[in-house]
Amino acid sequence: MKANKFIKEEDAVSPVIGVILMVAITVILAAVIGAFVFGMGSSISRQYVVSATANQVGTTLRVVYTGGQDAAEVTALTAHMNGTLCTSYGTGFEAGTVGTEATFTGTTGREDHVVVTATFTDSTQQVILDAYV
Repeated sequence: MKANKFIKEEDAVSPVIGVILMVAITVILAAVIGAFVFGMGSSISRQYVVSATANQVGTTLRVVYTGGQDAAEVTALTAHMNGTLCTSYGTGFEAGTVGTEATFTGTTGREDHVVVTATFTDSTQQVILDAYV
């Protein structure tokens, strides 16, 4: 008689685990559906793949637009050195032309902070180079 009683008590473990798993799955599904309903996934903007390089020889700073898989989407390029606009599309860079370069005078005795920004066909902007040269 005791053996049957022991087996009956042991059977209760499986239904409890099953209920816990079902509740967990329900909570996860509710969170995923809620994220889509409230638009949490749509606020991420597209990231383009383009780049530029910069090097300095003496006081001459050379920035080269090296392109990337989204090079055709670029409509404008700007370069800032130490927070000052140095060159932009039409005065140094040619938008969308891979290999185009701009040169300007850097600072003697310290590194220059160079930031190159690309503007794309959908009017978004993205920093494609942020470096100390």
